[in-house]
Amino acid sequence: MSVSPVKRQKMESVLDQLKHHTTVVADTGDFNAIDEYKPLDATTNPSLILAAAQMPAYQELVDDAVAYGKKLGGSEEEQIKNACDKLFVLFGAEILKRIPGRVSTEVDARLSFDKEGMIQRARRLIDLYKEAGIGKDRILIKLSSTWEGIQAGKVLEAEYGIHCNMTLLFSFAQAVACAEAGVTLISPFVGRILDWYVANGDKKIYEPSEDPGVKSVTKIYNYYKKFGYKTIVMGASFRNTGEIKALTGCDYLTISPKLLAELSKEYVKLTPTLSVKEAQACELQKIHLDEKAFRWHHNEDQMAVEKLSDGIRKFAADAIKLERMLKVDVLS
Repeated sequence: MSVSPVKRQKMESVLDQLKHHTTVVADTGDFNAIDEYKPLDATTNPSLILAAAQMPAYQELVDDAVAYGKKLGGSEEEQIKNACDKLFVLFGAEILKRIPGRVSTEVDARLSFDKEGMIQRARRLIDLYKEAGIGKDRILIKLSSTWEGIQAGKVLEAEYGIHCNMTLLFSFAQAVACAEAGVTLISPFVGRILDWYVANGDKKIYEPSEDPGVKSVTKIYNYYKKFGYKTIVMGASFRNTGEIKALTGCDYLTISPKLLAELSKEYVKLTPTLSVKEAQACELQKIHLDEKAFRWHHNEDQMAVEKLSDGIRKFAADAIKLERMLKVDVLS
C-alpha cells in the first residue's frame, strides 16, 4: 500500500522504525555505505574485504598493508599473511571511525577446524588493533561455527576477554553449543538457508513468516530468551527486506547496503515480531550438547551441513584471491 507524500513526511522510514526495535549493523567494508546509513556496528568478512580492496578509493589501505608485510619480512608466505591481517585491521580501524559500536573481523576460514590456530590468529588480530590504538572492547572476532570454532570462542571469551561473533551458523545445534560456550554474539544466516530450500525443494517462493531462514532465527531467538542466555542473536545474510521485517525485534540484524537503501525508502508501519515476553512463553525444552551430541544433531540437518561446508569453502576461496592480489604488490 502506497503512502501519501503528506503522511510520508510525518512517518519514519522502515529503516528508522527498525532501529527502535533492533540494533542495525552494516554488512559491508564500504565506508561510504556506513556513513550514509549510520549503523551502530559493522561486520566484515573475506568476501566483503576482497570486494572493497579492489575499489580504487581504498588502494591506500592496500598499499599500507603490503608495506607492513614487507617491513616484518620473513618468507613470501609470511609477508602475505601479515599483509592480509593488517589489511583486515586497517579496514576495521577506518570503519570504527564511522560507527559508535563494534566491528567484526574474521579469522581465516581455512582455520575452521583448527581450534588452536583460530585462538592464535584471533589474538594476533587483537594485538594489531592494539597497535592501532583500538581496545578489544570494540572488536568482535568472527569464527566459523564448527565445533572447533565454538570451543575456540569459549577459550577466547573466558581466558582472554576477547569478544567473539560466531558466523556461518545454520543449525539449532550450532546455536545451542554457542550459547553454552558463552560467546558474545552469533550470526545465524537467513538467506543462505532460503537458498538451500529453494534449490532442493519444490517450493520456490516463501512468505516472510514461512521463510525457513526466518523460522530458524526465530527459534534460536526464542530459545535464548526463554533460558536467559546472554549471547546476542544477530540475523545475517538476507535476500530481501521481507526477511528483515519478519525478524523485527531480534537483538541485532546485519544488513547489506542494498537492502539498507530499500528499507530507507519504504514507508509502512513496522510491527515487532520477536519479543522476550513471547519467547519466554514458548514451549521449548532446554538441551545440553557435548561434542558427540553436537556432531550428531548438526549432522542430522542436511541443509546446515551443506551450507556450513559451502560457506567455509567460499570464504577460503576469497581469502586466497585476496592473498593473490596482495602477492602482486609484495613481489613488486
